[in-house]
Amino acid sequence: MIQTSTAVITNTDFESNDTVTETTIAEIKRKQLDFFNTGVTKTLDFRIAQLKKLRAAVLKYEQELLNAQKTDYNKPNFESYALEIGLVIIEIDRFIKKLAQWAKPTPVKTPLFFFKSNSFIYREPLGQVLIIGPWNYPVLLMLRPIIGAISGGNTIVVKPSELATKTSAVVANLLRETFPEYFVAVFEGGPNVASSLLQHKWDFIFFTGSSKVGKIVYQAAAKHLTPVVLELGGKSPVIVHRDANLPVAAKRIVWGKFINGGQTCIAPDYLLVHEAVKNEFVQYLIAAIQKQYGEDAQKSPDYCRIINERNFLRLAKMLPTEGIIYGGHTDYANLYISPTLVEGLTPNAPLMQEEIFGPILPIFTYKNLDEAVAFVNQFPKPLSAYFFTENTQISNQLLNDIPARRLHKRYRHTFWQRCPAVWRRRRKRYGQLWRQTNLPNVYQPKRLYKPRH
Repeated sequence: MIQTSTAVITNTDFESNDTVTETTIAEIKRKQLDFFNTGVTKTLDFRIAQLKKLRAAVLKYEQELLNAQKTDYNKPNFESYALEIGLVIIEIDRFIKKLAQWAKPTPVKTPLFFFKSNSFIYREPLGQVLIIGPWNYPVLLMLRPIIGAISGGNTIVVKPSELATKTSAVVANLLRETFPEYFVAVFEGGPNVASSLLQHKWDFIFFTGSSKVGKIVYQAAAKHLTPVVLELGGKSPVIVHRDANLPVAAKRIVWGKFINGGQTCIAPDYLLVHEAVKNEFVQYLIAAIQKQYGEDAQKSPDYCRIINERNFLRLAKMLPTEGIIYGGHTDYANLYISPTLVEGLTPNAPLMQEEIFGPILPIFTYKNLDEAVAFVNQFPKPLSAYFFTENTQISNQLLNDIPARRLHKRYRHTFWQRCPAVWRRRRKRYGQLWRQTNLPNVYQPKRLYKPRH
């Protein structure tokens, strides 16, 4: 177990008692270091060849991945392919096409005191990369960091989440069949495995998951001054102004909130709607839910289940006894919670004390934008914020006043689109996450001053 000054990884964090010996990890690390030191991973041909192998493996295992996600939490095939497998293929294709260009030394301006030199940035691999994946998008958010790590010329150790049991097993088999362990190694298991891995020194750690476990990962990395990316969660608001296109706003909010059973880190966490259009908008929301999942979402083949009993009980406990205006149905045996709309809450309600990460949408009203902005800003800075308005001035005000990592006008979950690498605000992300090239994480820039002759 990893002991820190304030927390440890426990069985309730990962829900497994699997173990792995320190000798096994040390042996894998030694093999990977020996392989890395040969310089093979630095060659462009090798990296592109491995990306092509990964692409072929994903296509080979496509049906198994679809079936596994269906088993784990009833994820429909469309969501599995459109939001995970398909995006992995697109990312690999983009890297194969662009990697030669991205890997070239980049000329930069030369400082005045080196005026007789030319300056370049060379991109070197970091070395041994540890990737700890999540359960909510166990294909996309496991394989996408691997794409970046391979492209950067690193060796990789992967720890899939054991909560998506079937999917993680398929991903592990895919990787083991495709790559030798001296290049890409997979460790399956729960808290003891994660703790054992974190006891070792890595050149880079990429973690996707909860803030609670992210703090533990960050503390473990700090002991070795290891650079990290922590891709965590947050309470992301959506604001609907009185001038918004209400049917369109309702359709997009319902799609973004309830895909994957609401278990998406940047799904809308709560809704602020102008009081003048609140009642009308609620009816549009209900109509959109019923159009997407039918009158009984439990019978819909397109509606996910909660990942496990612990998360089901957490969500069920947060449901209020009053104020449910739609849904609120639960089925413990099937880990089912219906799409639920809730009103009449206070900012101190249980649903507002943490990221919901489930199919429950609290609804609040506001009279003016200043009131809406003040409501949002009383909570920790959100991961994303979404708003619907036809007024450019209002858009600019929200852009200026809400300190979210992403702001989306007429929101349509554009988080799946490519955008430049940026810094997420404060506790939501530590480190730089790939978007345009996926490379800033997995190489270290080296500046070269080359004298002119």
